[in-house]
Amino acid sequence: MLAKDNAAFQCCCSFGNNMTRHIAVILPAYNEALTIGPVIEAFATALPDAEIVVIDNASTDATYELAAATLKRLPVRGTVLRERAKGKANAIRRAFLEVYADVYLMADADMTYPAHQAHALLDPILSGEFDMVVGDRISNGRYGQENKRPAHQFGNHLVRYLINRLFSSRLKDVLSGYRAMNRRFVKSYPILVKGFELETDLTLHAVDGRFRLLEIPIQYQDRPAGSFSKLSTVKDGLRVLNTITQIVRHYRPMQFFSAIALVLLVLGLLAGFPAIADYLQYSYVYRVPLAILAVALVLSSMLSFATGLILSTIVRGQKAQLERELMSHVQAGNAH
Repeated sequence: MLAKDNAAFQCCCSFGNNMTRHIAVILPAYNEALTIGPVIEAFATALPDAEIVVIDNASTDATYELAAATLKRLPVRGTVLRERAKGKANAIRRAFLEVYADVYLMADADMTYPAHQAHALLDPILSGEFDMVVGDRISNGRYGQENKRPAHQFGNHLVRYLINRLFSSRLKDVLSGYRAMNRRFVKSYPILVKGFELETDLTLHAVDGRFRLLEIPIQYQDRPAGSFSKLSTVKDGLRVLNTITQIVRHYRPMQFFSAIALVLLVLGLLAGFPAIADYLQYSYVYRVPLAILAVALVLSSMLSFATGLILSTIVRGQKAQLERELMSHVQAGNAH
């Protein structure tokens, strides 16, 4: 629920294991006038006691008005927030800042994710077994059947491969936008990206922070006729790859800067070989520019390696701080 309305009402969902939790359905929407109404209705049917929060992300159509009218018409608690800073991550950041719940269910507003499978994502969170559950579009082949953009499928496989290699994980769908997360995960996650890199960043935060992550196959379907994707295959693909590069630099600095150091060292040795050959043959260095270049490259290699060592120590300290914060959160929860 919205923090400012916390005293006004409580939104609870009850499950068969006698657990009652506050659940918020987060729906970022940018120019989704065609689908926002049916999506709200679907989640209101699947989760009648949940709070539905739509974040209108600077839409230029009637998304805001239709979302507000649908929420008013249905017997469900909800609100529509306006976020004028464009980008899906900006919209989700607004929701995470203002919405206070025990469990957050994030989905797109384009009718691609099945609302009737919401309980499959929520139950592992509510039972306390996992911190984040991801709707896996890949494993059952639904994404390949429904999605008509081969470049997007290739990008998904590439990103998944890179993350699994870098973090020794076995993820199946890194870019899924259908996710359930507990409060501990949400409130420990700093959103530093702006757009569709969000899903990649969420996954990397979970993997690097050793959060308990589960993937569940879902019945993904493509957008209905007349609805158009806001994704740009090349532009957003490059953004995702850039996000991975930045995450590796931030979370795996020793690997990142060691790779740069190795490349610089090899280039330095190649540049210095003619100068060394001159000295061995003539006891004099004739190719002075190459000798200077070689020294500069080797020194840069040493500097890069030292940078990796320093940053890896800083990252270790940040991880220790995150662990302390998570432990204090658990202790506070037990106290209550």
